[in-house]
Amino acid sequence: MAIPYNWLMRNSITIRGQWMYPRATNASLIALGRAGLVDLAAFDVAAFALEEVAQAMDYAAAHVGAFKMTVLRP
Repeated sequence: MAIPYNWLMRNSITIRGQWMYPRATNASLIALGRAGLVDLAAFDVAAFALEEVAQAMDYAAAHVGAFKMTVLRP
């Protein structure tokens, strides 16, 4: 979106916005997951120990796609 900077400055216009969702959305979504109200079966999760970070990186690079996640667990 083109924004006329000079016009905004001359007229003391303030622009406010947000990217996609409000800040509280992440916490709310996590709470829904913990409560078992969100079906997480669609996600393909591969978990690796912290010591296996190199293998996890290789796996993540080879398995890219929607709902495919590679995670490191403590």
